[in-house]
Amino acid sequence: MDKVQLASEWVVGDPIGGGGFGKVYEASSADHPRAAIKLVPKVPGAQRELLLADVGSARNVVPIIDSGEAGDSWAIVMPRAERSLRDYLAGTSGPLGVKEAVAALADVAAALSDLDGRVVHRDLKPENVLLLEGHWCLADFGISRYAEATTAPDTRKYSLTPEYAAPERWRAERATTSTDVYSLGILAYELLAGQRPFQGPQPEDFRQQHLHVDAPHLEGIPIALATLVDECLYKPAGARPSPANMLARLSRINDDPKSPGLAKLQQANRVEVNRQGVAGRRESEKQSENERVVELATVAKHALKQVADALRDAIEQAAPMASFSVGLPIGWTAALGQAHLRIEPPSVTANSPWSGATAPAFEVISHSSLSVTFPRNRSGYVGRSHSLWFCDAQEAGRYQWFETAFMISPLIPSMSEQDPFALNPDGEAAQAVGRVTGSHQVAWPFSAVSIGEIDDFIGRWAGWFADAAQGHLNRPGTMPERQPQGSWRQH
Repeated sequence: MDKVQLASEWVVGDPIGGGGFGKVYEASSADHPRAAIKLVPKVPGAQRELLLADVGSARNVVPIIDSGEAGDSWAIVMPRAERSLRDYLAGTSGPLGVKEAVAALADVAAALSDLDGRVVHRDLKPENVLLLEGHWCLADFGISRYAEATTAPDTRKYSLTPEYAAPERWRAERATTSTDVYSLGILAYELLAGQRPFQGPQPEDFRQQHLHVDAPHLEGIPIALATLVDECLYKPAGARPSPANMLARLSRINDDPKSPGLAKLQQANRVEVNRQGVAGRRESEKQSENERVVELATVAKHALKQVADALRDAIEQAAPMASFSVGLPIGWTAALGQAHLRIEPPSVTANSPWSGATAPAFEVISHSSLSVTFPRNRSGYVGRSHSLWFCDAQEAGRYQWFETAFMISPLIPSMSEQDPFALNPDGEAAQAVGRVTGSHQVAWPFSAVSIGEIDDFIGRWAGWFADAAQGHLNRPGTMPERQPQGSWRQH
């Protein structure tokens, strides 16, 4: 048998369990003949202090008997528990009875109540709930914090336990006591239903479910208990009950309503809880959607800057006399003679830019435009402009910059000073790309613009800029210049 010297000398025996971080072995010393020692690997960026949360005299928390270094691991010694809640559940068939489930939940809620405002567990699950001296107690405080500190940046997003992780954990927001309450709600559902509310199976699936899916309502149990679980599983952290509130309500679960009126009121209360749960889920969906758009808009800015820089470099090399405006991180105007070539900074597209039935099938995240202009000629022509849209115009969910342009319908007796011209993604553009014929049409096929295949793009705009500088840029002889039909997705 191996021995580990900490404050006391410990004899290390057979392995008895493990987890995401560390391995657990039987242990004994002169003063503690029955204990368990957890060996957690030392990893760069993590310290022993991360493992030792100050739980003080909190109820139902597995105490730390001894701790220190053991070679290339940190060692934590705890009393030997009878079993974990996970082991207990594995030995049962189906859900626990209400009385038994409530007793276990009350034990854990008491621990969270005593620790509220001081310590957040962040990884509450049946594996970390141990039966000790007749009570279900929380163990491994600090382990999840250690795990986050030692996990590489590219995998840190999944350093949580997917089955029990609250929505804010998936968003990498700060964990609070409400985070533990959510995990306890998942655990409560598992005890009462015999299965978790969300089945995954992959981390990406669990993320979607915790953020955007309502848990199925528990049936066949007291309304007050089902309502409490519903509240614990609210998507917004601030709407969940406190541990102290949970503990007080759990202590009254088995009390029957004193009158039919109270029973009726309990039912009405659950309806309101369900309504608020749906509202919270919708708000979570909205937040996730906003985050998705922000991320795509950031990608769009980076990609457009690459395109703009490549075009500028080509013009500077070919026409050293061209002058450029300064002051914008993305977007500039080049002047050569009386001609101007301008690329606009990107703008984030409004949430619902299209109008009514004319809406196209694709989504525009950001938009810009590129134009070449010169003083108005005798026919009133001042040049041309093309739209640049960051969208999924050709393949659903695949976003990139596309170049396109528009024209006034030949059926309308009107002429634009620019031909073709750019449009922002709005009602007029929707007429062109939707299925309803309107006053505007697409005049240039949706053409992908990427830094890897940009020679044709640069060559065309350099040529139009040169023609404009010499006064030779003319209105196109035929419109559209290139056949655009079929270059974008429609309903």
